[in-house]
Amino acid sequence: MYQRLRTFLFVGPGLAWLTFFMVVPCLLVFLYSFFERGVYGGIVYDFTFENFDRAFDPLYLAILLKSAKIAGLATLIALLIAYPAAYAIARAPAQRQPVYLFLVMLPFWSNYLIRTYAWIVMLNREGLINRALLDFGLVGEALPLLYNEASVVTGLVYNYVPFVILAIYSSISRLNPEIAEASEDLGAPSYKTFLRVILPLTLPGIAAGAVFVFVLSIGNFITPDLLGGGRVQMVGNLIYDQFLEARDWPFGSALSLILIGVMMCLLFAQAVAVNRSAEGTR
Repeated sequence: MYQRLRTFLFVGPGLAWLTFFMVVPCLLVFLYSFFERGVYGGIVYDFTFENFDRAFDPLYLAILLKSAKIAGLATLIALLIAYPAAYAIARAPAQRQPVYLFLVMLPFWSNYLIRTYAWIVMLNREGLINRALLDFGLVGEALPLLYNEASVVTGLVYNYVPFVILAIYSSISRLNPEIAEASEDLGAPSYKTFLRVILPLTLPGIAAGAVFVFVLSIGNFITPDLLGGGRVQMVGNLIYDQFLEARDWPFGSALSLILIGVMMCLLFAQAVAVNRSAEGTR
């Protein structure tokens, strides 16, 4: 009895927090998605599946697919940047690794919005990048680097790549160096050791980082709004508009529920991949 009470005292606050601020809102979103919008906004409590029919309309489905494409591209670029960085940090001398990790996390000392606005300063027609290209004579006129999908991907990668580095670094740092040494002692070249030994063993970290970037990117609405300039519409912006501008909470809830379902499927796939990887190393 005492053991159960002590466990409840430690676990109870966390469970209460998750219940009131995650489970209850998700439950409300689930319920609202099956009701109708009132004439002047609000909710009419008439059960319907119309919101989900609208969500799979070609217009909204195209936005969802474009969001997945942008999030997927951001995830791929983040992995290509993060893996070499994480590998280099993990192979650096032990006393230097905390310094490198500190530098990786240094951008998070500033606000997300400030970091995003900084990219507007960098990418606009009078920004630092265009000014440097013009001064060195590399281009004849300013390039349209801002308010397009490329600028949105750039902002997403910049803001989320540190998390991917940390996830992959955690996997690499736990590797037993004797495994790679044994592979090389058996005559395997360095690239084969990396491809057949190191890379498969670090797949859990890669999967964790990839899911993290994709999930946060596909639902992001701040970066597309600022760096896309309203020209790049993602599902996060669509949901935001339904709740705050169109006042169509049921339809916004249906879109949110679909997005939550996609995220849950990705998290489940990551968990399965991690379990299989752990079983394969036993």
